[in-house]
Amino acid sequence: MRWDGISEFVYVADYESFTRAAKELGISTAQVSRQISALEKRLNIKLLYRTTRKVSLTEEGRVFYQHCRGVLDGLDAAEQAVSNLQSKPQGRIKLTAPVTYGEQQLLPLVNDFMVQYRDIEVTAFLSNQKIDLIDGGYDLAIRIGKLSDSTMMAKKLSRRTNFVCAAPAYLEKYGIPHSLSDLSQHNCLLGTRDYWHFIEDGKIDSGKDADKEKNLRVSGSVQYNSGHSLVDAALKGLGIVQLPDYYVQKYLASGELVSLLNNYREPEESIWAVYPHNRHLSPKIRLLVDYLAEHLV
Repeated sequence: MRWDGISEFVYVADYESFTRAAKELGISTAQVSRQISALEKRLNIKLLYRTTRKVSLTEEGRVFYQHCRGVLDGLDAAEQAVSNLQSKPQGRIKLTAPVTYGEQQLLPLVNDFMVQYRDIEVTAFLSNQKIDLIDGGYDLAIRIGKLSDSTMMAKKLSRRTNFVCAAPAYLEKYGIPHSLSDLSQHNCLLGTRDYWHFIEDGKIDSGKDADKEKNLRVSGSVQYNSGHSLVDAALKGLGIVQLPDYYVQKYLASGELVSLLNNYREPEESIWAVYPHNRHLSPKIRLLVDYLAEHLV
């Protein structure tokens, strides 16, 4: 009897919907509601706020959810461990990732992964917009930087560094910026945002980086939503650009671009695999995430 209503409660909390939870569990909405009401009565605690438009957790409900989620995950893990002894990974994985990172870094590794596991199929949607995994039916998302969605599971896969750089020809003509304030005198090649990230006082190794992060508003004659086009503009001497390492590394190595303001470079950004609670134990998802963590640099 202690298990009654637990699955229903966790699924409602996951999806913030009685209807969606009932669909996932293969039972009626009325049954979900009855089970949770009985659970609340048994615990003598209100777990959920219910309105005609929204379902949300109470403070007590959040605490209870964290424990129940762990219990169900452990049960799933036990069942999956037994299943894995006599089965191999198969089925479709639906994932999403940022466009350029997906094209250059992620999908080539996904292809290598599928060479090893021929029974796995992959559908990938590349977008720079943050996509709702639950509503879109996604198993996995690759996200860069700070995570804001605490309702998802996450595993760190790798990291990236943003570089500020310019072509030697541009620097010979307009000079080298030595401080953040100098950037106001330069043509800054913009992406989708009109600001760049820095460490404000240039002391990266102080151990207090998070307190010194700065978004600096910059301006210039170019604004593209394409990293490749921004690199091309920088290579042709049009201005200074800030881009992730995978865009500019080879040009920095060849000397076609010069790294600038290195003392103000922000800390490395983490690259994450993000996935819904109720999918993170799938063998195919776990295999892919572990593979990416091993091979991404």
